[in-house]
Amino acid sequence: MGDDRRHQVEHGRTTLGIELGSTRIKACLVDEDLVPIAAGSHEWENAFVDGRWTYSLEAVETGLRAAYAALVADVEAQYGVRPTTFRAVGVSAMMHGYLAFDGDGELLVPFRTWRNTSTGPAAERLSEALSFNVPLRWSIAHLYQAVLDDEPHVPSIAGVTTLAGYVHRRLTGRNVLGVGDASGVFPIEGGPVDSGPGEPGARDWDAAMLATTQELLGDRVPDLRALLPEVLVAGEDAGALTPEGAAWLDPTGTLRAGVPLCPPEGDAGTGMVATNAVAPRTGNVSVGTSIFAMVVLEQPLSTPHEELDVVTTPSGDAVAMVHCNNGASEIAAWARVFGRFAEAAGERSGTTAPDLDTVYATLLAEAEHADPDAGGLLSFNYLAGEPVTHVEDGRPLLLRTPGARFTLGNLVRSEVHGAFATLAIGMEVLHGEHVRVDRMTAHGGLFRTPGTPQRLLAAALRVPVALEETAGEGGAWGIAVLAAYLEHTDQQLADYLSDTVFGGDAVHVAEPDPTDVNGFQTYLGRYRAALPVQDVAAAATRTSATTRPAEQTDGADPRLPAEQEVTR
Repeated sequence: MGDDRRHQVEHGRTTLGIELGSTRIKACLVDEDLVPIAAGSHEWENAFVDGRWTYSLEAVETGLRAAYAALVADVEAQYGVRPTTFRAVGVSAMMHGYLAFDGDGELLVPFRTWRNTSTGPAAERLSEALSFNVPLRWSIAHLYQAVLDDEPHVPSIAGVTTLAGYVHRRLTGRNVLGVGDASGVFPIEGGPVDSGPGEPGARDWDAAMLATTQELLGDRVPDLRALLPEVLVAGEDAGALTPEGAAWLDPTGTLRAGVPLCPPEGDAGTGMVATNAVAPRTGNVSVGTSIFAMVVLEQPLSTPHEELDVVTTPSGDAVAMVHCNNGASEIAAWARVFGRFAEAAGERSGTTAPDLDTVYATLLAEAEHADPDAGGLLSFNYLAGEPVTHVEDGRPLLLRTPGARFTLGNLVRSEVHGAFATLAIGMEVLHGEHVRVDRMTAHGGLFRTPGTPQRLLAAALRVPVALEETAGEGGAWGIAVLAAYLEHTDQQLADYLSDTVFGGDAVHVAEPDPTDVNGFQTYLGRYRAALPVQDVAAAATRTSATTRPAEQTDGADPRLPAEQEVTR
């Protein structure tokens, strides 16, 4: 197998996927069978600057190069050869946010990420005018908010894109977006796609909504459509690596130009691919810094819901998305605390400290046998605001009454319940719409410990939850699969995934346990009742600082790569 893979590397028959998550940039190399054979990563952190969460473009460049260099080093160490070209390349990144450029390609204001929640007035006006839920983090909400705030950079805007779109343009010179990523910028037109098996369908920005939005923007943005990238679906030609793009990614000069690239996608789209959830009545849950659930719809929703985004699969099919800004970071923080305790205890006793996987396994084993409702404990994982529950400025909290059973197991179960609580609230809206889901597939590092997280998620959502063996590979693997799909467009993407990519994979399914379901519902009742505490805590601890260090989130924890990271 080693010699065969060396031959594939030498002859450019491997496929490269790169994903920029919120805490880690990862590069994943797959062989002709789409099996990961090498990886490289670079950890990075967002910064809170002048009241907004951001990453610098210098950090994007540095991080991409570091992740790619680490992958190349991994290939050389395993196979004794350095890759010079690939079968195809794909780029994915956290969705949404705001990257605005002038006519010379210069960034006008620092990148505003999905995490920013300062676009309330714009999102509300857009949602009302379009009769379509426009979330706070969507790119069009950021653009319109800049107009409402009369920001001086607005007249100079020549283009708006996402992080994946920016990186793709640097690599290929093409200003395009995959339809899944595009659906977090501005609404995509609905209705059936008139195409045969494997043929790309026509998907574009919704023309009627563009016209309505143009009226809102007025002459401050004379031509909204001209600012937006071209929309492509999975399998369409998205350009090729240019000499400049190759040098930008690999300054050593080893990487050659000419490699084809698939349309750049968002982390939600790659999460759907990585979990084989692009067909109607399938769905997935991605757990990382944020947490979101995606359900591919059989028919349109009856009415807009502020808890639900309507986005698309990489093929352009409508998806209901419940996106929560806060995911498993608090679980990761507690794991670090207990890991450090074990390390400190080991230093005193002269014993070896457990690795992080063992820390997680130990903590989650305690949660498995805890009280179903976490014994009266209550955990909020709100490191940032949470639109689903109308929390503008979140605070992580652990609450308990004097009579609560404060045990290690209940603490851990409370933190897991807290990570899933907001998602469960959003998913209740889908239940009300009578959306049918055969099963949800979970992915993210939290599920590397089998059993408890999967079982508790099934109880929280009240649907079966599956784990695919390959789902843990995450979005970098998902975008590599989309890149490989460029050579397989004789099949629909859903058929390609089911028949070729996932055909032989084992699937582990957890059914909702009635005791766990009842315990979680009791917990969720306390959670809803205590939500006002968030406003009190934020008001009591608010600071006037406009710049503070990046949060210590799950980036320090390799257990949580989803966004899947979580995607974004």
